[in-house]
Amino acid sequence: MKRLLVLAALASVPTRAASLDVLVEGVRNDKGIVLVAVCPKEQFLRDTCAYRGRTAARVGEVSVRVEVPPGTYAVQAYHSEDGSGRLRRSFLGFPRDGIGFSRDAKFHYGPPSFADAAVRVGPEGGRVRLTLRYYD
Repeated sequence: MKRLLVLAALASVPTRAASLDVLVEGVRNDKGIVLVAVCPKEQFLRDTCAYRGRTAARVGEVSVRVEVPPGTYAVQAYHSEDGSGRLRRSFLGFPRDGIGFSRDAKFHYGPPSFADAAVRVGPEGGRVRLTLRYYD
């Protein structure tokens, strides 16, 4: 019984967040905003991704810090040039805004798999670098 109480108490202790610095390279202009989502597997490529950050666009590279619990994530970023915060798509469904993924996972006829973009974030946090690609 005592062991069960200890386990229950440990399970209820919140996991401390770690700082993940996402360096987004290849921003082509200073229009709009750059958005970053750090997603666990079940939230990857969905609007429900819980860990997000944003910053004003700047030509070249921007940095966005996102607080996340230690774990495995895929990072996705895009440059919303019109500042709407929504990813614009062409008539055929291709992104009209710059888009990129952790580990520079490639976008081939659709987004990469979670496994291709997965990165581990430890309790000490970390740093991820990715490059935006523009398809227009």
